[in-house]
Amino acid sequence: MSINAAANATMIADQARLHLRQVHRAASDLRRGVPVVLAGDPGLLILAAETAGPDALAELQDIAGTAALLILAPARAAAILRTPMSAESAAVAVSLPAPIGTIDIFQALADPMAAQPTVREVLQLATAPPLADAAIRLAKIGRLLPAILAAPLPNRADSAAHGLITIAAADVMDYAEIEVAGLTRIVSADVPLNGAPDSRVVAFRSHGSALEHLAIVIGRPEEHPAPLVRIHSECFTGDLLGSMRCDCGEQLRGAIRRMAEDGAGVLLYLAQEGRGIGLVNKLRAYGLQDRGLDTMDANRALGWGADERNFLIAATMLRILSLNRVRLLTNNPDKVDAVAACGIEVTGREPHLIAPNGVNDEYLATKAARFGHMLD
Repeated sequence: MSINAAANATMIADQARLHLRQVHRAASDLRRGVPVVLAGDPGLLILAAETAGPDALAELQDIAGTAALLILAPARAAAILRTPMSAESAAVAVSLPAPIGTIDIFQALADPMAAQPTVREVLQLATAPPLADAAIRLAKIGRLLPAILAAPLPNRADSAAHGLITIAAADVMDYAEIEVAGLTRIVSADVPLNGAPDSRVVAFRSHGSALEHLAIVIGRPEEHPAPLVRIHSECFTGDLLGSMRCDCGEQLRGAIRRMAEDGAGVLLYLAQEGRGIGLVNKLRAYGLQDRGLDTMDANRALGWGADERNFLIAATMLRILSLNRVRLLTNNPDKVDAVAACGIEVTGREPHLIAPNGVNDEYLATKAARFGHMLD
């Protein structure tokens, strides 16, 4: 690499680090119940419905000089308004008459697990502000319910006087790419595993992010023409607690056994719990499943997509490990396509079948019927 090319690469990395840090600072403020400004013309003053208190809502409305709108993902808005909406629609805004629009009401409307207030009858569909999609995206980055209290902010000077962070909406929308641009191998250590003693764990982290992704490396996969690889999203309930609601724990341990038998392999353990919605939201989805929804519809009822994972992270980790050609251990053909689209050559798909246990039968059936997993 030339000196100029190296300098440019360093500058790009520094910019990515700065943008990522700002996004995470803004997401952290939303988690703490603090308003955030999305820069634009007009800007948008936003507050996460889940974590907001009455004082924060009053501050938002005082700064903006107008009542707050409630911005929701289409699936949640459709349930509240009892109006069909496409899952691919842009974020939806609803309004309430000022005396009724209290924080308790907004929070109940945002959470399908909460008792729903009768005020749904006076909800009105409003015009969503231009930055509504970025507002929802920032809530998702913070692993919050995708429900935002928002008010247009033509003049950002007042927000600066209140010490609020201002962030570019474009950085929020480009978060997935920015996060990958700063992904770095941090440390590698030998960690002999039961049944796979020749193994090590490699930790990765993006600059400015607290999330850490791991690669469990069995043997010397870099010496194989197409080593076995599994992309596994972390599952606290299944991997650690042995939950019977899913097949994740058995898939994790079974994949390590397969790789040891194969002589080498890599299991990428991604910090993308619940297909990318986070542990708390996954537990909320479990509650909705107990009320009769399947996995996909429960995620959508919360305002999340059916699958929010970013497989570009996995592809980048593989490239850092010098693995550009792999066999993928998965039942999910969409995962094969996603990894291939990220520039990794997938020479074949290896099935990874786990028998139902009497508790997760419907979960596995949903995987096959609605997510297209090949379980036969």
